[in-house]
Amino acid sequence: MQSVDRAVTVLEILARHGEAGVTEIAAEVGVHKSTVSRLLGVLENRGLVAQSHGRGKYRLGAGVLRLAGAAAVRMDISQEGVPVCRELADELCETVNLAVLDDDAAVNIMQARGTAAVTAQNWLGRRTPLHATSSGKVLLAHLPSTLREGLLARPLQRFTERTVTGAVALRGELDTVVEQGYGSTLDELEVGLAAVAAPVRSHEGKVIAALSVSGPVYRLTPERLPALGRRTAAAAADLSRRMGYGF
Repeated sequence: MQSVDRAVTVLEILARHGEAGVTEIAAEVGVHKSTVSRLLGVLENRGLVAQSHGRGKYRLGAGVLRLAGAAAVRMDISQEGVPVCRELADELCETVNLAVLDDDAAVNIMQARGTAAVTAQNWLGRRTPLHATSSGKVLLAHLPSTLREGLLARPLQRFTERTVTGAVALRGELDTVVEQGYGSTLDELEVGLAAVAAPVRSHEGKVIAALSVSGPVYRLTPERLPALGRRTAAAAADLSRRMGYGF
């Protein structure tokens, strides 16, 4: 933990000064220059710092911009998603969630409840499995193939009798998600729970989130899911436009 704290301190120093040499950083951190050199080496390998050629000094690297950009996207989509989620929840009277990928799970960063969903459980902040949720299937379906196959190679937990745990069957479902523009689940995470979800894209066209509608199976019946999926896809497309996609 001490090394992590020192590495963060080094980044803060470079952010404050613009650039600095090993001696300056060591004096400010209060450690030997060799310790700072090792820290800078690790940070440079990860692209978080870069050397100013011919000056013997270091500055923040492009990797910091990448991390900051990812955080900015999450904040932007949270802000832009509020009216879209609220409108959809009011229209359908069901729970609407906005989820993003978090390693091997989908985490819900926003939730709006419709009038029929006042007793629904709170999904906000919850990490949910990719293979057993509509949002997860959408996020999984649009991952680069190497990342997707790596996740599919792991053992998939069974939550109900209808949870899809076979990689071959799941690949087929993911292909369908891409083709039809939305994904769905029925009794796969919890018995009695159904959901549909559609992809939200950034200005570059990359899928950065999934917009979902969930509720009890007696309201979200198998016959109703396709229409709900198309409506959710339309709302997700609206949010994508708000994020700059298509302009």
